Amino acid sequence: MEPPVPRAPGDSKRSRSRDERIRLDIARADIARLFDDLPARVLTRRQIDEFVAQNRAFWRLADVTTTQTFINFMLEDGRLKSLTLSFPSRNVIRYTWGEVPFYQTVLSLKPGAYFSHYTAMHLHELTEQIPKTLYLNHEQSPKPRGSGDLTQERIDAAFRRPPRMTRSIAAYEDRRVCVLNGMHTDQLGVVDTVGPEGEQLRVTNVERTLIDATVRPVYAGGVFEVLHAFRAARDRVSINRLCAMLRKLDYVYPYHQAIGFYLERAGGYRRSQIDLLRRFEMRHDFYLTYQMDQPDFSADWRLFVPKGF
Repeated sequence: MEPPVPRAPGDSKRSRSRDERIRLDIARADIARLFDDLPARVLTRRQIDEFVAQNRAFWRLADVTTTQTFINFMLEDGRLKSLTLSFPSRNVIRYTWGEVPFYQTVLSLKPGAYFSHYTAMHLHELTEQIPKTLYLNHEQSPKPRGSGDLTQERIDAAFRRPPRMTRSIAAYEDRRVCVLNGMHTDQLGVVDTVGPEGEQLRVTNVERTLIDATVRPVYAGGVFEVLHAFRAARDRVSINRLCAMLRKLDYVYPYHQAIGFYLERAGGYRRSQIDLLRRFEMRHDFYLTYQMDQPDFSADWRLFVPKGF
């Protein structure tokens, strides 16, 4: 009797791999049907883990088939695609079933997130620019209001320094994604809109967008772009609604002085609209933006503004 032919060490592994692929190939149509029926086409690794666990028996996958093997197979198939955003703290990977607009993919990065600042200005056509940075606002949990009275010294010291800016920024091709940890507003002024490719997006409304741009012009293209936004919004913004929103936001700093200045400088707003901002108290001198060199001063609004603005 002839002795058995010894198997090479890799034979068994290759056999298992072939079996996995055969089973995946057989299940391909069923897998595609499940993904086709999903309400959202942007997926996390955890969601795919759950799909594999829930459907393993129905798809008759091999016991040794891991989620990563499944993902690799579907990526080779071509309908599943992956996108990696490298933030300073970690890489974030999203999988999409078919072609998904970039805005929609970015919106999936944080639960409950929405677009704000320059991105909202673009979506509302309040700027003629097409910003390369997408600003995604993810609200923090509620926090108690800061203690202590606002003083002129505190305001002056704060605006002599550069503004605090997020480091949560990732580059992707010719764009950047900037995730902002915004203050808790309970989604105040957040609405649904249609994106550039007909996709459904969540974004701050026109009033909230103008407020956010005033508060952080560094995230809105700078003060000249903010002024342009106020001009572009003349026929669409409700100043009554903006003022009500401003009172709900209850900022420590008197941003109403900056908003009133923008309204007046933009032109085209009625005096009665501008006077709504004058009803707020003006107890301190304030600043349109940070670190201004030899600024001009608007006595009417008690506001320092860039020289020649």
